[in-house]
Amino acid sequence: MKNLKIEIKWAFLFTGMGLIWMVLEKISGLHDTYIDYHIYVTNLFAIPAIIVMVLALKDKKKNTYSGHMSYKQGLISGIILSLFISLLSPLSQWITTFIITPEYFPNVIKRSVEIGYYKTTAEAEANFNYTNYAIQGAIGALFMGAVTTAIAMLFIKSKKQNPE
Repeated sequence: MKNLKIEIKWAFLFTGMGLIWMVLEKISGLHDTYIDYHIYVTNLFAIPAIIVMVLALKDKKKNTYSGHMSYKQGLISGIILSLFISLLSPLSQWITTFIITPEYFPNVIKRSVEIGYYKTTAEAEANFNYTNYAIQGAIGALFMGAVTTAIAMLFIKSKKQNPE
């Protein structure tokens, strides 16, 4: 478990950052007044998400591998980190749904029917609910974390391997 300390730490930091992002979305009105813009603005979360993943990988490189980390070592670390984030994702979604912004789903359901994105409230409710978002969030965290890691490690990996 000691070897996973950095991944666990960064998974909690990532989750905390995501919750702060949700609070900022709520405060800025993206969950009610400006809900039409939510679909676009929420994608900006990718920027801090990528930054946190890169910082986590650099932390792993510096503190576990003494500054010399191979692509494979980083990829494994990033996938493990993504798995931990994925495991925390349903809890994060629960906090968002039931504590931070319980009005989001009713608002987005109503608005999506008003603009014709869904024909009925039942169709919208089938998409916009805690269970669906928890599943999508967990799968998305694992997939996007792995992709981000695969790309980031092209730049983070050590050019020469540590001679041993």
